[in-house]
Amino acid sequence: MYKKVLLAYDGTQEGRMALREGALLARHFGAEVFLLAIVPSVIYTDASGSPATAVPESSNELFQDGLERARKFGLTVSGNLVTGDPIVEIKSWAEKLDVDLVVVGHRKKSMLERWWSGPSHGFLSDHLECSLLISKTDVDLPD
Repeated sequence: MYKKVLLAYDGTQEGRMALREGALLARHFGAEVFLLAIVPSVIYTDASGSPATAVPESSNELFQDGLERARKFGLTVSGNLVTGDPIVEIKSWAEKLDVDLVVVGHRKKSMLERWWSGPSHGFLSDHLECSLLISKTDVDLPD
């Protein structure tokens, strides 16, 4: 059913649960797995006074953690570490890799958190041409 699966990973508890669920599903179907670790970039002013961005130092550790977690399920995993808007990056990589399924975690936000999170590009499901699994709880699947 699924031949290529993109696991979106951010290192949160919800992200770890989604990675586990997606890895088990990919293993079940014998799917090719791609891990996309997404981190926000840090915006600062450089020495010339121009705006610049930087990737937090811990980002590579986040990416390696995701790869290691997915490989514990016996999967061969490739991946990439990116910075930016998760919806934009997930959509772009899903298209580039021509995946059948994208797996993401979900954390419920309050109305205030949603308001402070900045401009929204809509729902991820509105932007994808493939199936989307939104992991909301830890499922009781055998490892």
